[in-house]
Amino acid sequence: QVTLVESGGGLVQAGGSLTLSCAASGSISSIKTRGWYRQAPSGKQRDLVATVTSGGSTNYAEAVKGRFTISRDNAKNTMYLQMNNLKPEDTAVYYCHALESASHFNYWGKGTLVTVSS
Repeated sequence: QVTLVESGGGLVQAGGSLTLSCAASGSISSIKTRGWYRQAPSGKQRDLVATVTSGGSTNYAEAVKGRFTISRDNAKNTMYLQMNNLKPEDTAVYYCHALESASHFNYWGKGTLVTVSS
């Protein structure tokens, strides 16, 4: 069992920056890939933002490339999302995700709201 807790959301003006954190606890050794997803206020699904493996390989959605940076501190069991040059269309609830390697079970945090004003 893995528990994920996000923090760092809030209200920011367009062009500003925010850093999200996701602290993991539980059976961390079973997790290889972690990531961030987001769901817009009018969205029906959660969209991939970025992922990072335990080895440090990263993957980004086209919409955030060059503006967002995902990272993880394995010693602290914490993952981060540095978001720069935020745009109103980045407004969403951001969810922390972890994929269990053996079973491919998906763990989710409860989400943190990011609001970007124009």
